[in-house]
Amino acid sequence: MWQIIGQKKAISLLQRSLETESLAHAYLFTGPAHVGKMTLAVNLAQALNCEADEPPCGQCDSCQKIASFKHADVQVIGLESGDSAESKSRTEISVDRIRHIQHSASLPPFEGRHKVFIIDEAEFLSIEAANALLKTLEEPEGRMVFILLTVDKNLLPITVVSRCQQIELFPLPVGEIRDALNRNWGVEPEKAAQLARLSRGCMGWAVSAALDDSLMQQRTEWLDGLLDVIEADCEDRFAYSTQLASQFNQNRGAVYERLNLWLDWWRDLLLVKAGLVNDVTNSDRLDELNGMAKGRSLSRIRAFIGDIQAAGEQLRQNANPRLVLEVLMLNIPEAGNRQEVVTPNLR
Repeated sequence: MWQIIGQKKAISLLQRSLETESLAHAYLFTGPAHVGKMTLAVNLAQALNCEADEPPCGQCDSCQKIASFKHADVQVIGLESGDSAESKSRTEISVDRIRHIQHSASLPPFEGRHKVFIIDEAEFLSIEAANALLKTLEEPEGRMVFILLTVDKNLLPITVVSRCQQIELFPLPVGEIRDALNRNWGVEPEKAAQLARLSRGCMGWAVSAALDDSLMQQRTEWLDGLLDVIEADCEDRFAYSTQLASQFNQNRGAVYERLNLWLDWWRDLLLVKAGLVNDVTNSDRLDELNGMAKGRSLSRIRAFIGDIQAAGEQLRQNANPRLVLEVLMLNIPEAGNRQEVVTPNLR
């Protein structure tokens, strides 16, 4: 049984390939962070090595081992899985990691039918690593499947992308996440609704937040820090950008999460200006949103949303993080007295 919630098109494609024995030797799963790419990759690895008649069963010894990442023929690599030196920097996936799996790929499966190599955050492959991987993708051998996971395929060399079958995973509707949390994890309706709104359509984040209260606490701390910066002077803003730039070199994902939080906040401000308060994400902080929206113009809110999106894109393209974040701090809209008339059909 496929464990991923939603994503029916992706599941149907993979199921049909399994039934017709027409699997590709390499897949590229794309979609936002926490949307379910790793869950689907693990499910596919289980299906390829499942001992039951209708794979993936999730119950046999092979499926259980793969789910706990203890199967000899299923390897996962990424920024978090390198040697100690690489893990400290966590800025790229090195060519040594790819050479290691190339050696493993040259050997027959040890305990399963297929070898499966899952490369998480494949956009962080170094140039040398991507080139080394390309050679393996061009000359596939035996019973092995590569699964690359990325938030943006445009950050990968087109030569690598072209040798993979692409499967895109999409954010889920709020209602589907809410109902799944309530039905499958027993989350009370009010909390399930809140987590569904905050998840940006990503089931993985919603489940993690439901099971671990520290994620919501962290969100509150990060959002409080971002809101403090909005009202701060230039010196404090620059200090904050320096702090984020330093963190970016150690943990990119955490910085992207903060930018996404900010993006949600300024989108909510836009909705409040348009009178669409029922659609805001941060409904638990509506009073703060109303107060901040009154002092800022619609045009500047819209412009700053674009600035945040541009900053995230520049960071993913390896621009200087300190420079990108300093420019973003300078572009924060100041509070003012000018108000704008909002057209009723603005969305």
